[in-house]
Amino acid sequence: AVEERLKYALVKGITKYIHEDTEEARAQSAQALDVIEGPLMDGMNVVGDLFGDGRMFLPQVVKSARVMKQAVAVLVPYIEEEKRRSGTAHKRSTRILMATVKGDVHDIGKNIVGVVLNCNHYEVIDLGVMVPAATILDTADRENVDIIGLSGLITPSLEEMRHVASEMQRRGMQQPLMIGGATTSPLHTALRIDPEYDQGVFWVKDASRAVGVARQLSNNEERAKLTQSVALDYAGMRERRARGSSRRPPVSLEDARNNAFAPEWSADAVSQPARPGIHVFTDIDLQELVPLIDWTPFFQTWEMQGRYPNILEDENKGEAARSLFADARAMLDQLIDEKWLSARATIGIFPAASEGDDVVLYADESHQAETMRLNFLRQQKAKASGRHNRCLSDFIAPASSGMKDHIGLFAVTAGLGIETKLEEYEQRHDDYAAIMLKALADRLAEALAEHTHRRVRMDLWAYEPQETLDNEALIAEKYRGIRPAPGYPACPDHSEKEKIFALLDAQNNSRMELTSGFAMLPASSVSGYYFAHPESSYFVLGNILEDQLVDYAQRKQISMERARRLLAANIVL
Repeated sequence: AVEERLKYALVKGITKYIHEDTEEARAQSAQALDVIEGPLMDGMNVVGDLFGDGRMFLPQVVKSARVMKQAVAVLVPYIEEEKRRSGTAHKRSTRILMATVKGDVHDIGKNIVGVVLNCNHYEVIDLGVMVPAATILDTADRENVDIIGLSGLITPSLEEMRHVASEMQRRGMQQPLMIGGATTSPLHTALRIDPEYDQGVFWVKDASRAVGVARQLSNNEERAKLTQSVALDYAGMRERRARGSSRRPPVSLEDARNNAFAPEWSADAVSQPARPGIHVFTDIDLQELVPLIDWTPFFQTWEMQGRYPNILEDENKGEAARSLFADARAMLDQLIDEKWLSARATIGIFPAASEGDDVVLYADESHQAETMRLNFLRQQKAKASGRHNRCLSDFIAPASSGMKDHIGLFAVTAGLGIETKLEEYEQRHDDYAAIMLKALADRLAEALAEHTHRRVRMDLWAYEPQETLDNEALIAEKYRGIRPAPGYPACPDHSEKEKIFALLDAQNNSRMELTSGFAMLPASSVSGYYFAHPESSYFVLGNILEDQLVDYAQRKQISMERARRLLAANIVL
């Protein structure tokens, strides 16, 4: 029967005959809504149960949602006409407003959560990316939403979420607030966001948890229980933070600087670049990037944990992983053949010297005229004997060493032109393909960052001209040097990207832009620094004290208030 075919199509994610079968089911039903509330809901309930039990994985759920969306699109005109004729409104579902906050352009995670919530019969109003607080809250009032969900990937978004929460309190709003995104955490939510709003702030780890939280928040009794339980958890976190850690407290900035990493500066440690200056690459063959793709984060985007290629043989999720990977490779081949995306890279290698925790860039090799000053931060964690309080400036020779050193900068993107295809997928109600394309563009951007860094090491800076590392070794960072990016644990201030963009003229050369929150457009972009010192390494800055915050604000010539906002996640409360 057609009802069984619809249910089967939903569970298996098959769109081939969905238009014909939906029309047939509608013709046999008293009203179009019966098709949604009957076979379509039955199918989605099976999907929800399988996903909840861990017997179905996120890519399959998104495929099922695609079937549901396309079927509903067939029925909507009939439902609207039936409503108009009868003069009655259908009972509405719980309405959830979702947005990526102002200054942030990342939306893969938000879109996945939206799809999963839709599958579970919630009405989702998605405002998209870079949404100001006023727009979020005005829309919530106008649309009479039941829950507000905020998403963000970059650290400045954490402060914007806090601002939205405080505005909700100021307006006297009643809706619970859900918080999610890669940089969010239960601790940050407890310390920074929850105290701003007294109607409940709920941190949601991922799409699989979002449904359970939304379900509890949709029922008054369950909401009261969850609010009380989460409030106790948050209070416990704040209390533990107030009591302080049993670890040794951070050290003063002066002590940290006295324990800086200070290598012996020699000709071996300071490599003179073969081709200094700015290099722009505009005709990049995406096919060259494919062997450099790190596929493990691709699976993580789809909430499938496990290392590639082992995940393909995992006894639990291997089948779903292989199916996802086959779809990804097919789209990757097509997007390269049909040139859906284009990529650009701008690289600069500049004369530089460290000066304390800053790196000074010069106009030429004479090291006389300063062009820009990059501001970095130093670890203040108490260290065991022989361990240093590191700062990225430690890896650049100071002027006093007599050595003429350099620093590299880069801005690369693989997302140019993506909007055309995304609009096409939106018209076709194809979230699966849209999320897949964004995830692949992100992987290509990271592969381009890998590709250009290798070119720097072997050709432009040429301090490792004979390098023969395979992709596994590149992913494991076995090469000499590092390429941290603003926002990384070692350099958490995203606003330093402005200097990189200015020095490289990234807007013209790479066709890249920065938002007010220092997110990059296109979203599939990477920018950062190249350090060539043989002992340069990644590290986590960790918490900083007030003395360093004051010092940083002075060096950067910004107000203390702005410094606090930029480094909110690293300040000891």
